[in-house]
Amino acid sequence: MSSTSPIRMALIGLGKIARDQHLPAMAGDPRFQLAAVVSRHAALDGTPGFHTFDDLLASGVAFDAVALCTPPQVRHGLARKAIEAGKHVMLEKPPGATLSEVEDLRQAALDHGVALHATWHSRYAPAVAPARDWLAGKTLKAARIVWKEDVRVWHPGQDWIWEPGGLGVFDPGINALSIATAVLPRPFFLTDAVLRVPENRQSPIQAQLTFADTVGVPVTAELDFLQTGPQSWDIEVDAEEGALKLSHGGSRLWIDGVLAHEAPEAEYPGLYARFAELVATGASDVDVAPLRHVADAFLLGRREVAPAFVE
Repeated sequence: MSSTSPIRMALIGLGKIARDQHLPAMAGDPRFQLAAVVSRHAALDGTPGFHTFDDLLASGVAFDAVALCTPPQVRHGLARKAIEAGKHVMLEKPPGATLSEVEDLRQAALDHGVALHATWHSRYAPAVAPARDWLAGKTLKAARIVWKEDVRVWHPGQDWIWEPGGLGVFDPGINALSIATAVLPRPFFLTDAVLRVPENRQSPIQAQLTFADTVGVPVTAELDFLQTGPQSWDIEVDAEEGALKLSHGGSRLWIDGVLAHEAPEAEYPGLYARFAELVATGASDVDVAPLRHVADAFLLGRREVAPAFVE
């Protein structure tokens, strides 16, 4: 691959996120070219398709990098195989089912001289960077995360999300944590958690989290997969200098109740622009802070049995 040639991408997993976000982002960036698709159950007209990654590797189809859009439970093996084949790797969030898996991939990418990008798409929401800039140097008093959505709308029929490693309500909740770890000026740490797990499932459907930052500022998070009607993807921060609110998943910034920043959604184009930079230099971008907070919740959280969840 020359410096002027497009990055030939293999897309592994052809579900909703791949079709809604990855394909348009690649199509809109001349630095990328879709070379192949790997999916057990779907195909894409006009693009070489394969049932398994091994089939693609054996086919002779040329590609430079992979975007992994599979459930997290199977991502590590595919990513490692790609890295060992000398391919650059983009990981959908969360980057793996465990922290150990992601650390192994980080080291493998370093050993093989390829780029690894553990993506957090919500960090590329248009109001996140302005929020981070506004909070820099402010005297914080408290922060609240309210992340509530309807699992039946956003994840219909996706049973993997309820299995070990599927994260349950933390699948969307980790988006909030990815924003919070990007905009809050100091690290914060879990002090208490309550996880409500349906009696017929393995992962939580609701969670209440309590954190404190390094100077004791409280940070709370309320996560809910049973929200009907209007959905809530909000982060509020109280500071002595004013009140900040990020709404609509980081798309809108409010300061003291006044809309201060709003722009069209461009999260995945931002991810692909970053991936192009990493591929050009062979560097990696692997921040596990959001996943570490989820792991801490599973370590420290008190389980409560919730009613059975049936779609």
